[in-house]
Amino acid sequence: MGGIYNWSACVSDDGIKDITIIGAGPTGLFAAFYAGLRGISCRIVDALPQLGGQLMALYPEKYIFDVGGLPKILAKDLAKNMIEQGTQFGPEVVLEAEVQQLIPEDGHIRLVTPRGEFLTKTVVITAGKGALNPRVLECPGWSDHYSDTGGVHTHVRQPEDFRGKRVLIIGGGDSAVDWVLGLRGIAREITLIHRRDEFRANKSTVLEMRQAAGRGDVTIRTPYEVGEISGQGGCVARVTLINNETKEPEELHVEAVVALLGFKPDLGPIGRWGLELERNTIKVSQLMETNIAGVYAAGDVVHYPGKLELIATGYGEAAVAVNNAVHYLNPKARVNPGHSTNLKLFKQEDEGE
Repeated sequence: MGGIYNWSACVSDDGIKDITIIGAGPTGLFAAFYAGLRGISCRIVDALPQLGGQLMALYPEKYIFDVGGLPKILAKDLAKNMIEQGTQFGPEVVLEAEVQQLIPEDGHIRLVTPRGEFLTKTVVITAGKGALNPRVLECPGWSDHYSDTGGVHTHVRQPEDFRGKRVLIIGGGDSAVDWVLGLRGIAREITLIHRRDEFRANKSTVLEMRQAAGRGDVTIRTPYEVGEISGQGGCVARVTLINNETKEPEELHVEAVVALLGFKPDLGPIGRWGLELERNTIKVSQLMETNIAGVYAAGDVVHYPGKLELIATGYGEAAVAVNNAVHYLNPKARVNPGHSTNLKLFKQEDEGE
């Protein structure tokens, strides 16, 4: 039987990697770690200019509470830890390279990107929801002010950008409620509007927000929508609110608008690769196999009965995908790798300390 971790039958020096991971969020980075653990050559490809996926691109300053062993951690800190773990075995990293085509060929798979073509024996797709296009408001003044300098935003990257400002937050989901709470003590005033009286966010955070409103820390206005955004010198100065029940307009003076209305997921080129899809996700087996031989998927991009969209489940799916890719490459290799505590690799590292 071939070695469990450091078998060489699949390791090549001709530029063809054993495995290429498409997507460098937490699931993809854990897949890269597992590929190194199994001793296979690995490449990570991502369309973004940095590793970390949505953790870094969308909400680096937001706390995450549902990763095992971490009571809470900032998204950027989780990304930092994942990057350290995922790159420790030296995978090739190719950034700002959207994979436009996936072409199965004899003995390998060709990946076509604007930065060149890459050959690989297997693929694990960990692209999350694909390209996330923020939902925007269709109201006068939106396009005139939709920029970091104009004052209209669709996500919060740096809370300090809002220090001392009167901020209007629009939305009724987790992101909206979380940032109402998260900007306290930073923004001068915080007003939340939602078109309905009920919120979709976690009940405990909604309760915390209502308690903050009761103390006068924040203002909640329902059911309201935005009628118009206006300003001076290209910067937001005021927003016209419309009461959905009375249809009466009200004017609110603000310096920043944050519309947290969710995203429209778009698989982009992935949808044209010949994969079997379920709405906007990739159908996989219990082994994380797609309908294309040698191509696996894990994380939020996949669909199977009982699927949960969590970082925690993405880790497990990444391990399943990589271990089955290893077995696909070398049928003599065990699928179950055993426990990392028994690895000579890590024992030697510990003994040397």
